[in-house]
Amino acid sequence: MSRMLDLGSISTRQGRIAELAEKNPQMSFTSLNQHLDEAWLKEAHRLTRKDGAVGVDGQTAKSYGRALEENLCELLERAKSGRYRAPAVRRVHIPKGSGSQTRPIGIPTFEDKVLQRAVVMLLEPIFEHDFEDLSYGFRPGRSAQDALDVVRKALMEMGGGWVLDADIQGFFSSLPHVVVRETVKQRVRDGVVLRLIGKWLKAGVSEEGATSYPKEGTPQGGVISPLLSNIVLHEVLDSWWTAQVSPRLTGRAVLVRYADDFAVVFENKADAERVLRVLPKRLAKYGLTLHPEKTRLVDMTHPWKGDGKPETFDFLGFTHFWGKTRRGGFAIKQKTSRKRFARSLKAIGQWCRNNRHDPMWKQHRELSRKLRGHYAYFGRRGNRRALDRFLREVQRHWVYWLRRRSQRTRVTWNWVNEWLAKKLPLPQPKMRPIRRPAANL
Repeated sequence: MSRMLDLGSISTRQGRIAELAEKNPQMSFTSLNQHLDEAWLKEAHRLTRKDGAVGVDGQTAKSYGRALEENLCELLERAKSGRYRAPAVRRVHIPKGSGSQTRPIGIPTFEDKVLQRAVVMLLEPIFEHDFEDLSYGFRPGRSAQDALDVVRKALMEMGGGWVLDADIQGFFSSLPHVVVRETVKQRVRDGVVLRLIGKWLKAGVSEEGATSYPKEGTPQGGVISPLLSNIVLHEVLDSWWTAQVSPRLTGRAVLVRYADDFAVVFENKADAERVLRVLPKRLAKYGLTLHPEKTRLVDMTHPWKGDGKPETFDFLGFTHFWGKTRRGGFAIKQKTSRKRFARSLKAIGQWCRNNRHDPMWKQHRELSRKLRGHYAYFGRRGNRRALDRFLREVQRHWVYWLRRRSQRTRVTWNWVNEWLAKKLPLPQPKMRPIRRPAANL
C-alpha cells in the first residue's frame, strides 16, 4: 500500500511540474531537487533496466539491490551535497553496418543509471511541453513507427516531392558541452541538477584499461543522453524550423526527427534547396556540421509527374521508394534497408556461433524472441518479402552453426525440415497493424 502511495505521489509531483511548465513557458525552474527524495530514487530504481551490461565497477543490479534502501539513501546524500562523482563509462563498440564500421556505446554503472533516471524523471515533464510535434525519438507515447507513418503520409499527400536526407556528423561525439549546459539552463537553473549534468558530461571514458576525458559529446548509452540530445536539437532545429523556416516556404513541407536522425519532405524543389543552403549555417552556430557525403536532396517526384525514375532514401532502417500497387497505381513503400538487414543478420549469425553448444530448446527460445522483435519493428505493410527472406537467412545461419557443434553429428536441411520444423519451428513473420500517424500535416 505504501509503495502505491509513493508512486501516486511521484506521478502527482510530475504532474505539478508539467502544469507549471505549461502555464509558464518562459519560467526557469530553480528548486527541482526538492522532489529528489528516497521515494523518487526508488521509482527510478524500479524503472532502470536490471539486465543491462555492467559498468566499470562490475556491479550488477542484483548486488546493488541487496542493500537497496541503504544504497539509495547514501546516493541521495551524495547527489544533493555535491559529493557524487560520476564514474567513467565503459566504452564498447557495436557493429554499425555490414562492414567493419562500429558505433561507440558508453555503459554507465548501475548506480549512475539510477541517478540519471531520477534526473530524467525531473526534466521530462518540463521539456515535454516545450518539444514540437515533429520529434519522435525517446519521447513518451511516441516511436519510430509514428515517424515512419508521418514521412509516408507526407509524400503521399503531396503526391511526391523532394526529400532532404540529412545527417549530423558525429552528433553525440561532437556536441559541445557548453551548448548542452546553456540550452538546459533556459528552463532549469536548479544547482543540484545542473551540477549533476555537468559531472556526467565530464565523466571519463574507460576503454581497454585507459581512461580519457573528452571535452565534447555525450556518450551514447547513458540514460540521460537521449533527453539531452532532444533538448539541444529542439533548440537547434525544431523550434527554428517551426518559427522561422516553415512560415517562409512557398509550398508544403514536413520535418520529421528521431533523435539526431531527421528527414524533411518538400513539395517544391526550390524550398528544399533554400533550406539546404541555410541549414549548415544554423548547425555551425552550435558547433555542429552536416555530413558532406550522407546529406543529399532526393528526387521523390511521383513517377507520373517526373521526367526520370524516382530515387530512394533510407530513414530509420527503411528504404522509401515509389512502388506499384495491385490496382496499377503508385504508392510510397517502405522495405528493410540493405544496411539494416545485413546488420541484423550479422548479429544473429554471431549469436548462433557463440551459443551453438547450448541446448536446442534454449537456442530456439532466444532466436524466436529475436525474430519477434525484428517483426515488431520491420513488420510494416509492403515489407513481407524482406521479412520472409530474413527468416530464411536466420534458419540458414542456425543450421550452419548447428552442424559445427560436433564432428559426429551431421545436421542437414532434410533433418531440419523433418525435425526442427515440426519440433522447434521458428515464428513466422507478423505484420504490424495499420495505424494513423500521430501528428497532423
